[in-house]
Amino acid sequence: MYDVFITKASTYLPNEPISNDEMESYLGLVNNTPSKARALILRNNKIKTRYYALDKKGNPTHTNAQITAKAVEGLFDEHFTKENMQLLSCGTSSADQVQPSHSSMVHGELNIGKSIEINTATGLCNSGMNALNYGFLNVKAGIKDNAVCVGSERMSAWMTADKFNHETENLKLLEERPIVAFKREFLRWMLSDGAGAFLLENKPRENETSLKIEWIDFYSYAHEIEACMYSGCEKQEDGSLKSWAEYPAEEWLNQSIFALKQDTKILDKYILVKGAESLKSSFDKHQLDPESIDHVLAHISSGYFKEGLKEEFANVGLDFPWEKWFYNLSEVGNIGAGSIFIAVEQLLNSGNLKKGEKVLLCVPESGRFAYSCALLTVC
Repeated sequence: MYDVFITKASTYLPNEPISNDEMESYLGLVNNTPSKARALILRNNKIKTRYYALDKKGNPTHTNAQITAKAVEGLFDEHFTKENMQLLSCGTSSADQVQPSHSSMVHGELNIGKSIEINTATGLCNSGMNALNYGFLNVKAGIKDNAVCVGSERMSAWMTADKFNHETENLKLLEERPIVAFKREFLRWMLSDGAGAFLLENKPRENETSLKIEWIDFYSYAHEIEACMYSGCEKQEDGSLKSWAEYPAEEWLNQSIFALKQDTKILDKYILVKGAESLKSSFDKHQLDPESIDHVLAHISSGYFKEGLKEEFANVGLDFPWEKWFYNLSEVGNIGAGSIFIAVEQLLNSGNLKKGEKVLLCVPESGRFAYSCALLTVC
C-alpha cells in the first residue's frame, strides 16, 4: 500500500464573475417576466457572484467537458506533463450528454495523444468525491502511480429561461403562494459553473506544499429517506420517482421533466442532521479528536445552512470554532461536484497552510441524502 498525496490543484471558472443584478441578463426572463422569488432566494443563499459558461445572449461559451479539460490543463507543468497522466477520473451532475461518458469527452478534449484509463462518477454533489476516491484507491493500491481527479459542473445551460417558459403554472403559483415558487425556482438562483482538479501521486513534491489523503468515507441514507433533489423524472405522491422514459415526449417540456428540482421541505428536515450523524460516525471510526482539526471545508449549497451546520456538528460533539472554517460560496456560487475541489485549491494555494495541519472535507448530497468526508494532512 502506498501513501497518496494531492501534489497540485487547479481551478477553472469560465468567463467573468456575474453579480446578482446581472443574472437574468444571462439566464433570461421566464415568460418575459422578472422573477419574484429571486430576491428572496439570493438573500437566503448569500451568494454575491457566480460564473456562467454563457454569454449575455444566453449562448454557451464552453461545454462541461471543455471546462473540465481547462482545469486539468492547469495541473501540467515541468514535473507532470499530459503524457505522464495514467488515470482520469471525473465527477459531475451535469454531463453534456447522456452517453458517452463525461470522462470520455474530457479525454477527447485534452488531446494527450494516448490511451489512458478513465472513470466517470455521476449523481450530484458527491460525484466529485466519488471520482476522487477512485483515483485515491488506485494510487494507494499501487495500480497507478498518479491519477487526475476532477469535479465540475455546467448548470447554467439548464437554467436558461427557455427551459422554463412552458411552466405557465409556475407563474400562477408565484402570484398565489410564493413558498411554492421558492421550491420550484430554488436552484435557478444558486448554481454556478466551474471545475476543480487534483493531481494525486504516491510521493509529495519537494519544496512544495502537498496534502496527504488519510481517508475518505461515504454514507447513504436512501434506505430510510425518499429523493429530495432530482432531474429526468417526476416525484409521485408516494415519494417514488417516475422516469422521463415513462412520459409522452410532449410532457417532457410541459412538466419540465428534465429540470433540476428540490423538495425543500425534506431538505430542511434531514440535510444537516444526517450530515452531522455521518461525520460523527467517521470521527468515532478513526478515533479522531475534533480539536486536532485545523481547517474545516464543508460544501454547503446555500449560506442559509451555514449557522445550522455548525450547530448540528456541535450537537454531536464536533464543535469547530468559526476561525477554522473556510468558505468561498459567496464569491463562486454553488458548483456542486466541483465545489470542494475549488475550495481545497484556494486553501492549498493561499500560503496559509502549515506542515502537519489537518484539513477536514465534508460534502453533503441532497439527492437522496448521501454524504462524504475526508481527512487531509499538510506536508
